Amino acid sequence: MESFPIQTCRHEDPEQEFRVRLTSKRKTTERMSRCCELLRRALDGQPDISEDSRRVLVQELLANFEAAVRLNVLVDGQPWDEAPDLEDEEALDLESLLDDSILDTAWRRHSYPKRILPHVVHALKAERKVLGLYETSVQPAELLRDPDLESIMSDVSAAAPGMVRQAIQVIKSIDALQQQAAGLCEILNLKPSAASLQIHREVLGSAAMPPAGGATRGRQPVHRAVEEEAAAQGYEADSKGAERSEEEEE
Repeated sequence: MESFPIQTCRHEDPEQEFRVRLTSKRKTTERMSRCCELLRRALDGQPDISEDSRRVLVQELLANFEAAVRLNVLVDGQPWDEAPDLEDEEALDLESLLDDSILDTAWRRHSYPKRILPHVVHALKAERKVLGLYETSVQPAELLRDPDLESIMSDVSAAAPGMVRQAIQVIKSIDALQQQAAGLCEILNLKPSAASLQIHREVLGSAAMPPAGGATRGRQPVHRAVEEEAAAQGYEADSKGAERSEEEEE
């Protein structure tokens, strides 16, 4: 289907305008899209036309329709191609929108409380009536305090601060005792030096090294020193008495 240009009569007044005047390009586009949907289904009931021919005819029909509409309309006195896509009146006016919102809010604040007040009063009255229907089926009993239990609780409360102080002192003493025990363990685990061994030999008269860890010293060197002193003075010690004394010492 070919598009034919629209011919105007030569005898008509050239200043007379026959095109349709519109105010909104966006609304016209929406209506054109609706009409195009109808035109796409115009050839659906034609079984004699093949699918390819139908597709070509529908495209030509839509193109001729859109071209005819654009050619025969004026948007605010301007041709379709020269008219802007977004008109000034369609732009959002924030100030007017804000003014409308302020007026609407003020009207609601003024009118809504008067409308809501009767319903609130009615609800409060109904709630009071419902509360008046309740009856106390069980009378509350007065709880009596046990004087013995009160005295025990007062004694415990009075003794609690002293017990806390004693517990704190015990904890501190345990910490100090642990520190002293740790120091004693360190002293007992010390090994004797060469100077201390030499002093031990000179004082006790023993060449044997004392056991490590500060173990108990043998008593044989002391008995030997006594025998040597007695022999030097010309006194012979009783062997039985010496043996008995050694057994007692052991």
